Order: sequence, then structure tokens, then C-alpha cells
Amino acid sequence: MSNIDKAWLDDYFARYKATAFDEAIYEKLQDFHQLCLDVRERGGKLMFAGNGASASISSHGAVDFTKQGRVRAVDFNEANLITCFSNDFGYENWMAKAVEFYADDKDVLVLISVSGRSPNAVAAAKYAKSRGIKVVSFTGSAADNPLRAEADIDFWFESKAYNIVECVHMMWLMAVVDMLVGQAEYAVT
Repeated sequence: MSNIDKAWLDDYFARYKATAFDEAIYEKLQDFHQLCLDVRERGGKLMFAGNGASASISSHGAVDFTKQGRVRAVDFNEANLITCFSNDFGYENWMAKAVEFYADDKDVLVLISVSGRSPNAVAAAKYAKSRGIKVVSFTGSAADNPLRAEADIDFWFESKAYNIVECVHMMWLMAVVDMLVGQAEYAVT
């Protein structure tokens, strides 16, 4: 029998309820939805990147925005790309170099980092901004994180609980995919 009681679970899920479902996020979700519609209309693409679990969320996002949302999307989570660019340009620069090589002016960069302090993600955001490419960030932890400061649209979740922040980031991303589809339940084939 588990030694985790109902009170522990109530507290755990209350962390989600506190911010994830706050109506204050609706405007940003609507802004990101409109940005995606603009990207689709002008023939651009979304470029996703993150580290660790955020890389997995990036990959999932790129697939669903492409297939379900009909907004072309790519992610930079190919091992050959990461190791080549890290080896040649330094780990802190590999994402910025990926943006340099893959971005077109009509694209949008989506960066996911719980801490918002990953040097490679911050460098990518700064590079994208220097090219006039819009940046959308998904962060957590401290409100004053540098990645959030670089974003045109920032999704921030007030928590240092990595699993919870990552799940909320995924929820928010998938909400925008479903907004593009226009419904929550639909056939995926």
C-alpha cells in the first residue's frame, strides 16, 4: 500500500489548478493561435527547441502543429544536428546556429525551458530577435528568467516543480493545436 495519502495528491494537483487553468493565460493562448494562423497563411514554419524533457515536448509539438494544426513545424532534436553544431560552435550556441541555418524570415521560434536560463535557448532567442524572427517561450521557475525576457509571447508557469511545469507547457501547446483544429475531439487520421 502506498504511503502517499489523499492530502498529498490534493496538494500536488492544486499546483496545476493555481496557474495552468487561470483565465489570465487565455489572451496569450489566443495570441499564439493568431501567430500560428499568420505563419500558416504566409507559408512559414514553427521551429521548436528545448533540452531534456523540453526537447521531447518540442518534438511532440512540432508533429502535432504540422499534422493536426496544419502549421508546418520542425524541431531541432536530431542527434546529428545537436552533436555537430555543439562540437563546431559550442553547446551554448548550437540552437542559435540551428536557427541561423534553418530559419526563414517568416518563421517563428518556439523555445521550451523550465528554468528559462538554458544558455543555448537564450542565445537562440537573442539570435532570432536580431533577425526579426518572433520568439514564443514556455518557461517556469523564476519570473525574471532571461528566456522569458526575450520572448514576444511568453508562457510562464510559477513553479520550480519540473514535472508539473513540463506537463503544463504540454497542455498549453496542445490547447493551441486544438484551437487551430477548432475542436477538442477529432479524428487524427
